[in-house]
Amino acid sequence: MGKANFTEDFKRDAVRQITERGYPVAEVSQRLGVSQHSLYEWKKKFAASNGKASDDADEVRRLKKELARVTEERDILKNDHGPWSACAR
Repeated sequence: MGKANFTEDFKRDAVRQITERGYPVAEVSQRLGVSQHSLYEWKKKFAASNGKASDDADEVRRLKKELARVTEERDILKNDHGPWSACAR
C-alpha cells in the first residue's frame, strides 16, 4: 500500500469538519478514506498554527475595546457637557 499525499487544503477542510462542524473523527475518517490517526495529527498540526491566529484575534479585540474606551473619554473631556462642566463655571 502506497502513502497517499493530500493537499494542505484537503487536510484543513478535514480538520474543519471535526473542529467547526462537530463531526466525529471516526465519521470523517470513514467518509474521506483517511485514517483516524492522520486526522488527529492534522488536527494537532493546524491547531498549533491557529493558536497564534487566535492570540492575534484576542489582541485585536482587546485593542478595539480599549480604543472605544479612550475615544469615549476623549469625547467627554472635549465636550463642555462632561461631568466637570458645572464645576468650571
